[in-house]
Amino acid sequence: MKKQHTLTAYLLIGIGVFFLLRQLNIPIINNFYSWQTIIILIGLVLVIHSYATKNYQNLFNGTIVLGLGIHFYGLAYYPFWIDHWGMYLLIVGIAFVIRFFQTKKGLVPGLILIAISVIMIFSVRLPSWFNWIYIIIDYMEKFWPILLIIAGIYLLKKRK
Repeated sequence: MKKQHTLTAYLLIGIGVFFLLRQLNIPIINNFYSWQTIIILIGLVLVIHSYATKNYQNLFNGTIVLGLGIHFYGLAYYPFWIDHWGMYLLIVGIAFVIRFFQTKKGLVPGLILIAISVIMIFSVRLPSWFNWIYIIIDYMEKFWPILLIIAGIYLLKKRK
C-alpha cells in the first residue's frame, strides 16, 4: 500500500519545489521557470519512482518524458540544439536501452532506433559513397505513416 502513493508523493514534492523556487525568484535559475521544466520534472519523478520502488514499469515512460522535456528545453534556450525529427527516435532508443539495464528487454530495438536516429540526424554530412541512404531516407520521410500502420496491424495480429 505504501508504494502505491509514492508516485503521487514524489510528484507533489517536485511540483512544490518548482513553484517554491519560482516564488523565491532566485536569479540564477530564472531560465528554469518554464513548461519544459515541468515536463522534465515529471520525467524525473517517474524515473526516480521506478528506481525507488524497484518497479520498473514507469522507467520507459519516464525516460521518454524526461528526454522530451530536455529536448524541448534545449530547443527553447540553446541555439545550437539539434532540431531534427531523428531526435525523437534517439529519445525512444535511449529509453529502450535504459529499460534494458533493469528488465533485460528491448536492447535490440533500442540500438536500432539509436543507429537510425544518428544516421538521420547526421545524414547531411555523409560521404558521397553513402548516396543510397538519401534515397532510403526520402522514401522513409514520404511513407513513414505506412510503417506505423504495419506495426499496428502486426501488434493486433500478434495478440490473437
